[in-house]
This record gives sequence, structure tokens and C-alpha cells, in this order.
Amino acid sequence: MRSYPSYGDILTMPGAIAPAPLAVKSATQAPVAIIDIGSNSVRLVVYDGAKRAPIPVFNEKVLCGLGRGLDSTGRLNPEGAKLALESLHRFAALTQAMGVSDIDAFATAAVREATDASDFVAVVERDCGFPVRVISGVEEARLSALGVLAEIPQANGIMGDLGGASLELAHLEGGTGDAQTSLPIGPLRIASGPGDPGGASASDSGRRMEDYLNQVDWLSAARGGTFYAVGGAWRSWARMHMRHVNYPLSIAHHYEISARSALEFAREIAALSPDALANFAGFPEERADSVPFANLVLKRLIEQTGVAAVLFSAYGVREGLIFDRLPDSLKSEDPLIAACRNLAAMTGRATADGEALYRWASPAFADETIEEARLRRAACLLADLEWSEHPDYRAEHALLRILRYPLIGVDHPGRAYMGLAVASRHAKVRDSLLERYLHGLLDGAEMHRAKAAGLAMRLAYTFSGGVISLLEQTALRREGNRLKLELPSHADVLVGNVVQSRFRSLAQELGCEARISLV
Repeated sequence: MRSYPSYGDILTMPGAIAPAPLAVKSATQAPVAIIDIGSNSVRLVVYDGAKRAPIPVFNEKVLCGLGRGLDSTGRLNPEGAKLALESLHRFAALTQAMGVSDIDAFATAAVREATDASDFVAVVERDCGFPVRVISGVEEARLSALGVLAEIPQANGIMGDLGGASLELAHLEGGTGDAQTSLPIGPLRIASGPGDPGGASASDSGRRMEDYLNQVDWLSAARGGTFYAVGGAWRSWARMHMRHVNYPLSIAHHYEISARSALEFAREIAALSPDALANFAGFPEERADSVPFANLVLKRLIEQTGVAAVLFSAYGVREGLIFDRLPDSLKSEDPLIAACRNLAAMTGRATADGEALYRWASPAFADETIEEARLRRAACLLADLEWSEHPDYRAEHALLRILRYPLIGVDHPGRAYMGLAVASRHAKVRDSLLERYLHGLLDGAEMHRAKAAGLAMRLAYTFSGGVISLLEQTALRREGNRLKLELPSHADVLVGNVVQSRFRSLAQELGCEARISLV
């Protein structure tokens, strides 16, 4: 049996961290820990609970390279295994300190293929105190697809999850994954320099990749759809592209580009020398071995599938694990609305009621699309997001926070719409902020709609003083080009100059005449 350092040995190593005392568990929903023992990295993500839109409260990744040289040795990389064990012991101590008892640990390609994997798993389970599931390639593909569907319920196309030693693929159609496969190709199967125990050459690996992809006969079924790219190497590629085109945001999750743009950039990257690539804006040094291979695979998949767009997703197998355990009633919830409710519950005042605010303002937006109504509803849930900030900075903070918060179920233009709406609920947003952060994300008409949504929220909060239940005594109506605010006669004391001014601003943004009526 292969020898591994014991937990006690590791805790006495220089720089090791001993387990901290148990934390007091919150009375709210219990947190959930997912430990992902991958071929390239091991990662601990602690979520605030197993729910529709779980919030990561802790996220740590260590690049170990467990699968490096797997093809030539058939065994786990010795240095990678040592680093992985050290990291997993740390994860065990951290989860204990956090009071997390719900731990789901799983291992993927390197562990399921290595001949010495059973020894490694036995040591982890003995020393860390949690079971480790070694999942099959098809199960990994299914869970990765579920992760994408949890974030994009109506995803249609091909999901690809590129890990260190395998590529999982799934065909998504009509909100389900109807075919999955796992292919033994990945950047760690390529020899990448001195010290590696071996592996295929880049050219041999490219030919082998072609052979494996040609065996997947359903790839072309997604022609004209979207390729959903999951995995750290592809997100690094996405951030490089964002820097290349001066994209206003830096969040790779849900970044979407046309297949044509992706192919053009992939060819540009492939033509660079190693030195030129290392100096490319946004190139991640820690991904030096994986990005070139990820670029090659992405290019080939786009060409073979005939997809029209590429969307990068941070949701994958870990989120799929949580989604898979939810009851159907929770799975059917809108992920964006669930995420906004979570955030509102953490940050809003007790008197806030985003759903009531949304219903009250809806008559003024009778001509909006279903998606615009959904975004406005999400924005209303977050209307009180910045209530405790200094008034001079609420608008700016609201815009930036929504643009950067880990929301799900919304694309980047949708983020921009919501951010501008909530910012406009506080104040007029400076043109310099619009140019810097929203350029190219919203057109003029969309900006007007977002501002109008924000002005409706501003009117509601001004009239009610933040006690949204007071709106039940009033009604906002739109009749042609006339916007009416109706309220009972005894409530006229609440209609001061500021309320009238903000009502006129809303009407003007909507292109309407403003009229206040006492009934």
C-alpha cells in the first residue's frame, strides 16, 4: 500500500493550521460544504444552505495537479497527492470550525482512473472524517449539466466541462440534459515541461481529442444553439477575451459572445508564441499549462457543433450537486428571483417589501416584455439594498454592487438593467459611470426603461418613507399618455413638493403627462 503522511504529520508541518474551535451554528438554514477533488485542483465551497440560489460564503481552491502524468504512470501524481491531502486536512478543520456538518465530498477523473486511488481515498476518509464519493464520468457530466440548468433553466445547446484530465459533455434541450458523455482528454494529460512524469505531446493529444470528439454523434444536434463552457480554464480564456475587447465588466460568469468572435480569438491565441501568450493582457500565470489546450478544445467544439454562441458559466458540478438534492418545488423557482430574495433578506429593512413594490408600479409598465417585467421585479426586491449607505454614494454603490454580485439567472445586460434601475431609485446616475460600466450593454431605449423603473421605486419610497405597506392605499395607473397617481383624500398630507417632483420625473421618463387624483 502506498504511504501518505498522516493528519498528525501534516499538522506539524511548517505553516500548517490546526483546527479552530467549533463555531456556533446559526439558527437559520444549515450551511452546506462541497469538496471537489478534481484532477487539477481541490476546492472547498461552503454555501449558506441547500436552496435554489445558494450563496457561497467561503471558497478556496488549491491547484494540486493530481492527474498530472496519469496517462503514462496510471497513478496519482506524488507531489499533487501530498498537496491535495494537506489541503483536504485544512478543509476538514475549516468546516469543523464553521460548524458545517453537511459535507459532500466527491472525486473525479484522476481518482476514478488511478490505480492507487483507493489508498488515497482511504487516507482522506480516515483522517478527515468525511466520506468521498468517486463519481463516474457520465455522472459528472449529468451533474455539470444540472449546474448549468440550475442557472439557465431553458438552456439549449451543448454543455462542456473541461477539467484537468477529462472533458464532460451534455446535450441540453428544453431544460433537460438528454445525453451525456465523458472523454479522457485534458491539459494534464499533456507533458508540459521538465519534472512531469510524462504524457502525450501536444500534437498527439490534439489528434486524440479529434478521435474522441468524432465518436460523439450527437454533438451536431445543437447546431445553431449555445455552447455552455464550464471550467476554470475556459473562464480564464473568457477573461482574456474581455480584456481584449475592453469589456466593461470583469465577471466571466454568464459572459456570452458569438461563435464567430470566439473562433477569431481562438485563432489569434493559437498563433501566439509561448512568450507572447505569457505577456497577453489578462493571461493567468497559474493557468499557463491549461489555457492553450482549453483554447484548442473550444475551437474544435465550436467548429464541430455549429453553435451560434458561447456562454461561460461558473455553475457546474458543485452547484449541480446541490440542485439535484432539492425538491421539485424549489427547482421550479426562478433562480434570479430566488437570489434577489436571499440578498434582500440579508440587507433590507423590515419595512421593505419588493413584491408589493413591484405590483404597485406594474400598471405604469403595461407595455413591458415578460423579461423586462422579470428584471424589474428582481430590481424591486433589491430596492432597499443600499439604504444604510451614505446618501451621496447610494446610487453608485447600488450600480456597482449589482453589476458584481454573484447573481444567477441573469445575463450581463440584465445585470446592467437591474443595476441602473436600483441606482436610479436613489439618485441620477452620473454619465461617467454609465460610460464606464454600461457601455455596450444597454441601448438608449433600455436605459430609459431601467431609469423609469428606478424612478417608480424612488417615488414609492419617497411617498411611503420606506414603509411600503402605505402604498396599499394608493394606485398608480397609466391611461394612454397620462400617468395617474390615485390616493384617498385623507392621504393628501403625504403628497408634498418632493413627491410631486418625483412623480413628474417618472411621468416624463415614460413620456406621459402627470396627474395626481384624490378619490
